[in-house]
Amino acid sequence: MPTVKAEPYEFEFDPKTTALVMIDFQRDFVDPGGFGEALGNDVSLLRLAVPPAEEVLKAARKQGLLIIHTREGHRADLSDCPPSKKARGKLKAGIGDPGPMGRILVRGEYGHDLVKELYPEAGEPVIDKPGKGAFFATDLDTILKNRGVKQLVVCGVTTEVCVQTTVREANDRGYDCLVLEDCVASYFPEFQQAALKMVKAQGGIFGWVADSKRFIAALAEARGSGAARR
Repeated sequence: MPTVKAEPYEFEFDPKTTALVMIDFQRDFVDPGGFGEALGNDVSLLRLAVPPAEEVLKAARKQGLLIIHTREGHRADLSDCPPSKKARGKLKAGIGDPGPMGRILVRGEYGHDLVKELYPEAGEPVIDKPGKGAFFATDLDTILKNRGVKQLVVCGVTTEVCVQTTVREANDRGYDCLVLEDCVASYFPEFQQAALKMVKAQGGIFGWVADSKRFIAALAEARGSGAARR
């Protein structure tokens, strides 16, 4: 099987049972002028993850991997948003309120949707999740099990929140996760480093960490060996 040089040790994967999960590359989080920037965050730190994630996405499509995208957001009536989540932070403009790119974290609004560089192609599932983790209150686990997926390659934002929550959820459900460190990002550099260390600590307690170039090289190896999804 193709192998990625990773930490804490090599990550072996079968492309036929591996999915790429692209977590929350939403305009409101990543793009200048969105909700993230309105909160005082430096979105350029998140933008750093977009070009390498785009290269991974292209390589995964060429290989024929299952690709899944996620978006955090709520129904227009906020019936799936816990009052505690809406109240937290005591924001002047929070969930459901008018924001720079439409109502904040509401499905169907411009800011809720994904950035153009990483936009889904036809047939790629998009998981709309009401929480931080991609498994909570969604059909992600059902989709993965129906497709025979056992391993996940993870890109997305932010590293310490939605990415790590999803990886922890996946770990508890028996999936092996490889996090691509240059394809995930945080508004806080210290959180980025700590979150990645948590994933690979103690022999890979939640998963593996590598970079995009090593994963793309392993995909090229898989194509060369004829291991593409049939």
